[in-house]
Amino acid sequence: MRIAETVTFGGSALDRAAELRGDSAALASLAQAPESRAIALWRGKPLMADTAPDETGRPGAALVRLPMDHPIRAEAAGTPPILLGREGGAAVFAHDLSAWAPGAVDDAALNSFLDRSEQHHPSLPETHRFRELRAVMAGLSPRDAELAATARALFLWHRSHRFCARCGAENTVSQAGWQADCPSCGAHHFPRTDPVVIMLITHGNSVLLGRSHGWPEGMYSLLAGFVEPGETVEAAVRREVWEEAGVRVGPVSYLASQPWPFPASLMLGCHGEATSHEITIDPVEIEEALWVTREEMLAVMARQHPRILPPRHGAIAGFLLRNWLADRLD
Repeated sequence: MRIAETVTFGGSALDRAAELRGDSAALASLAQAPESRAIALWRGKPLMADTAPDETGRPGAALVRLPMDHPIRAEAAGTPPILLGREGGAAVFAHDLSAWAPGAVDDAALNSFLDRSEQHHPSLPETHRFRELRAVMAGLSPRDAELAATARALFLWHRSHRFCARCGAENTVSQAGWQADCPSCGAHHFPRTDPVVIMLITHGNSVLLGRSHGWPEGMYSLLAGFVEPGETVEAAVRREVWEEAGVRVGPVSYLASQPWPFPASLMLGCHGEATSHEITIDPVEIEEALWVTREEMLAVMARQHPRILPPRHGAIAGFLLRNWLADRLD
């Protein structure tokens, strides 16, 4: 797919400066360099600044880059920063400020399907707030999206891999945040990414959509599932569609991928051609599946369908569906 890397979180060509991760002297120098910058996250929510609305009218947002000596860094409470890479030769670090305790936190909003709550730190301008990445991802520049996604995924990995999986001792952070080492047994642990297939399954003029239990009313998407050990991507597509919807799939081709830091997946977008049409769902896996014609999908995208809402902007499902409608899957 020639436009694969235009999907959200892809295509920014970030220089990740991996050769510097083990160089403690270079890292110390970069941490003091006046041109270096820091991005900040609170409970996985990046610090964003308001910008002008985009051409569709959606509110704009930009990732805030702070000087390394900004007083907000005190909220990191000993959490080591992560070197994300370089922009124009200047280093970009990420700081986890989850130790900060803002007043009147709405825990229900934080744990909702799409958290729309925002948190403001008193040392920052009113226009700078911590915002859920899924709420703003479609309006970010490719570079902002990649930096925010990388930082979120790494901090969440450190939070869930605090202890050694081999012996249970507490790990120490190394390699500028890209590795965790066990001081007890010597094991080295690396950031985890789970491969997930997400499938544009077509049968003639129709595409297969489904919805999971607990999704908001009207929300449908492409079927998706984790790749199992010892399984090819193609086999995973066929297995997941059969398990969830009872539909057999023949030829499978790869289209595009998307890092999905919620918490740590790599979405592998594929096109599969169905060889059967009858749907028999597994009610444990999904709530519903249905075939939607191309004409119906056009109505969905125009918000004129009586049951189905348009896919979320920024997610690879919508990216694949829009390009299927435009005949741009080559």
